[in-house]
Amino acid sequence: MVTSKLLRERTECDRINVTSLCAVATSSLHWQANIMMHEPVTTSATLVDTHAHLDFDDYDNDRQQVVERARQAGVSSIITLGIEPPDWLQNLEIAEQFDGMYTALGVHPNSADQATNHALSELEKLCQSNGRRKVVALGETGLDYYRHYVSHDEQKRSFRAHLDLARQLDLPVIVHNRDAHEDVLEILKRDGKGTRGVMHSFSGDEQYAVECMRLGYMISLAGPVTFKKAIDKHTIAASVPLDMLLVETDCPFLTPEPFRGRRNEPAYVAYTARAIANIRGITFEEFAAQTTSNAMKMFGLDQVNSGAKPKVANYEL
Repeated sequence: MVTSKLLRERTECDRINVTSLCAVATSSLHWQANIMMHEPVTTSATLVDTHAHLDFDDYDNDRQQVVERARQAGVSSIITLGIEPPDWLQNLEIAEQFDGMYTALGVHPNSADQATNHALSELEKLCQSNGRRKVVALGETGLDYYRHYVSHDEQKRSFRAHLDLARQLDLPVIVHNRDAHEDVLEILKRDGKGTRGVMHSFSGDEQYAVECMRLGYMISLAGPVTFKKAIDKHTIAASVPLDMLLVETDCPFLTPEPFRGRRNEPAYVAYTARAIANIRGITFEEFAAQTTSNAMKMFGLDQVNSGAKPKVANYEL
């Protein structure tokens, strides 16, 4: 259960005002210079990239080297996502190939028409036969109203189906939300009881973050938090309780400064982490330790590594 300390911290999230927003904006001027350095400071701290797409053909020529660079940057674990049925086996193979590599499998909302009963049955079999060694979450699922590849009704059907399967399998859900805040929250409230998960590449405001956390969903931030003008992201980075925060790359997308405009990769999550630590006024080591602990708990990675069945804390209020 959520501790009283966390409840107090969440209450503080609700109390952010114009003064604190100005403080965040001011602090961004100080940490921006730090993340512009191309060589991160050497540290023994480790990180978890909780959202990557290493099956994409962007990495076909250097996938091994990409993973090696991540290790050198202190990224101890990576979760690569298979977001369409044809991608699931490849992501499992990638996860099996590398130590500290895991996978989440599901159907992206832009491909929700592929979330057929047969596909979801196969997904359930993959998760069960995997023995929980490498499949640590379902997703990404959710709603995407920015693009119009699949109807909203079809996306909602798929989202609900993923939540139901996650409840059956006792796995966390990775939620994609683009321009669909109200409907995502409504479905989580009505159909997500007994589930937990991650709001991937979070794009809402402070109150929305509080609502998501109350439902058992951690907040994950990606490369855009390093952008100087992304004051909304800076505000979330400063306000979310540290024990409800995760970091990700969403590579090959959302590349952080100072590599913006290039292909993203898991090693760059260190720049996102350092930017958030600077915003919060804490050391990189403290931030890395806590967010790594958060990821281990949410995805059960410590139990996976020991061969035990994951036992993830229940964050639902």
